[in-house]
Amino acid sequence: MMELIAQNMAPIMFLSLIAFLLMGYPVAFSLAANGLFFFLIGVELAPLSGGTISLDWNFLGTLPNRMWTQFSNETFLAIPFFTFMGIILEKSGMAEDLLDTIGQLFGPIRGGLAYAVILVGVLLAATTGVVAASVIAMGLISLPIMLRYGYDRRVATGVIAASGTLAQIVPPSLVLIVLADQLQVDVGTMYQGALLPSLMLTASYILFVFLLSIFKPSLVPALPKEARTLGHGVTSLLVVFLLTAGVTYGTYRWLEPSWGANADMIGLIAGAVFAYIVALLDKHLKIGLMSRLAQQVVIVLIPPLTLIFLVLGTIFFGLATPTEGGAMGAAGALVLAIIKKRLNLDLLRQALQSTTRLSAFVMFIMMGARVFSLTFYGVNGHLWIEHLLVSLPGGEMGFVIFVAALVFFLAFFLDYFELAFIVIPLLVAPAKAIGIDLVWFGVILGIVMQTSFMHPPFGFSLHFLRSVAPKRAYRDPVTGQTIEGVTSGQIYLGAIPFMLLQLLMAVIVVLFPTLVTGNKTAHATPGAEVSFELPDLGNSLPPLGGVAPLAPAPTGSETGGGVGGLPGLAPLPGLAPAPAGTESLPGLAPLPGLAPAPEAPATPAIPGANSLPGLGAPPGLEESLGQPAAGAEKPVSGANSLPGLGTPPGMDGALN
Repeated sequence: MMELIAQNMAPIMFLSLIAFLLMGYPVAFSLAANGLFFFLIGVELAPLSGGTISLDWNFLGTLPNRMWTQFSNETFLAIPFFTFMGIILEKSGMAEDLLDTIGQLFGPIRGGLAYAVILVGVLLAATTGVVAASVIAMGLISLPIMLRYGYDRRVATGVIAASGTLAQIVPPSLVLIVLADQLQVDVGTMYQGALLPSLMLTASYILFVFLLSIFKPSLVPALPKEARTLGHGVTSLLVVFLLTAGVTYGTYRWLEPSWGANADMIGLIAGAVFAYIVALLDKHLKIGLMSRLAQQVVIVLIPPLTLIFLVLGTIFFGLATPTEGGAMGAAGALVLAIIKKRLNLDLLRQALQSTTRLSAFVMFIMMGARVFSLTFYGVNGHLWIEHLLVSLPGGEMGFVIFVAALVFFLAFFLDYFELAFIVIPLLVAPAKAIGIDLVWFGVILGIVMQTSFMHPPFGFSLHFLRSVAPKRAYRDPVTGQTIEGVTSGQIYLGAIPFMLLQLLMAVIVVLFPTLVTGNKTAHATPGAEVSFELPDLGNSLPPLGGVAPLAPAPTGSETGGGVGGLPGLAPLPGLAPAPAGTESLPGLAPLPGLAPAPEAPATPAIPGANSLPGLGAPPGLEESLGQPAAGAEKPVSGANSLPGLGTPPGMDGALN
């Protein structure tokens, strides 16, 4: 019985962890306790495991070093930076300004408020990167307005919850940072791979609302005229957009000869600064060039868009690491808060508290994961997982589908950080063994993990929205009407269509990997030919020890017994010599037991002809290689030896 337990310690340990989590214990402590408990058992059962368990008490001494290595990872510094940036922007009122302005812009059309929520969700995702902040902000600001003007409660709550989860997949996402680290790929490359799928997912949300506005217009009504406080002025906004595009293009063409590839970035910044300055001058000097709506849209949209572009642009162009980009974003958020005159000590205190809380949460999970992995790898759990997953039917596609389904199921109980630190490290080795592109794999996992926020009734996004949505009937302060509250069932029903859209996006990425990888394939092609060239050193190396330079190899002497066309490999025992003219790598002497040389008089070995200079027959192989044929001349010094070192000791007799 004990031997059976010892030989199956890995699956028992994994199932025990799931049991701990289902009982409601904190994840970090469940990981650490599970790891230490099974470490004690594993050390005692190691002699009975038949070599399956390789745990020893000394391994506990490696824990501090393993944890320090993890905590000193510079990539993880991006997490507090981006968190701080997002909280500063959210607390400074950016979300409120964006929702109000974009809601006014799209208000005249059916579903306009839903479009505004989705677009603001993308902007908040790219600036805050925190789902809770996005969902709570939009729930507090947009939900009362949507209920006031007759939006269906399921549509309103579903749009808000789903738009908030875009923070999981839109760069610079905290999830993508952790996934990139666990999958051992570059964060910038992960950001680039996730960009197009995240935009497509956003477009699918917009398409869903558009179809509702056509087939069920009563669910997503337009804003009434009296609610459009900024009036009209779309034409003025289009004119500003065209002028901005002209300034951008002109700056690009002007700077391209001197700045090269960076001219497009400078052109975009110049266009944004031009539009922002014109809008500010027009507003404060009351020139009247732009409509009030156009002024507000430019003034509200340009600062966060510029910040997003600076952070992501510098990362994508390779000018900054994700950590440096996060630091720049945090500094930029402080500057924007100062410009809006909303930065104070209370705001800083709240931002620092929230950032510290999230960073400590991540660190504790990392510590528990390190303790768990020490034991799990000691009982060969990684090999058990690898053999289990690599042997799945369907090859690469079967592996991806199974893992996606597994993560989707586990997302009912675990959030994205817990999944990233517990499950993802176990999937790296099998994915590499199959030859899967890890960036493509990471984006698929990121999209599937995004559904962890939308699972009824477990989704965190749904709980965040529930905390701010009205539970009972209330009197609207604007219209004075009594508005019914929102039930939990309505929130859950509203989340289901958007969760299905997320899963559909994951399927599309699985079927079309080039959406992530571009032109390169998403998997390693088995049996691909790899060609390489060795540098031609010739015979120009100076002699060592005063020996004269080696003579060049005569023309036609470069042929040798190559196996499979690889230069320099002599024929294996029993194989006929390769025909003359076959390219071979000079320098590998025949192995013992090879067919005897031709009966023609032997020619002295010349460096570069069929041997590496100075590497003659290994000691002890003289007899098996045979003596030179009659009439053969004594090999020249250096022909079968290292240049300048003469014949190796003990070889004189073999060469005489």
